[in-house]
Amino acid sequence: MAHDSAHTSNTKRIWVVFGILTVVTLVEVVLGIIRPRWTVETYFVGMKILNWIFIILTILKAYYIVYAFMHLEGESGAFRWSILTPILILVPYLLFILLLEGDYIHDVFRYGIMKWDF
Repeated sequence: MAHDSAHTSNTKRIWVVFGILTVVTLVEVVLGIIRPRWTVETYFVGMKILNWIFIILTILKAYYIVYAFMHLEGESGAFRWSILTPILILVPYLLFILLLEGDYIHDVFRYGIMKWDF
């Protein structure tokens, strides 16, 4: 009997996470289709608010996938942090590099040869 209740709770947990991921994905799709004016015309740290919303929601989805489906929720705190710390450092660093280089390449294509003055 205990085995059945454990199975039901895992099934319930999977459905809850599936529901959360579905809602977040639907919000992304609706925002991508509607593109509210304030999200497209307002910039924050050199990027449109809509892009920031997509990045944050994607990170939220990745968190729930790793936490629930890769069984990270049942691990010890030290093990969780050993996995999350490199991600918390490397993902912002990668975003910084991609945004900086992408902006430079955009400017090169738009304005021609550009020089960086240090």
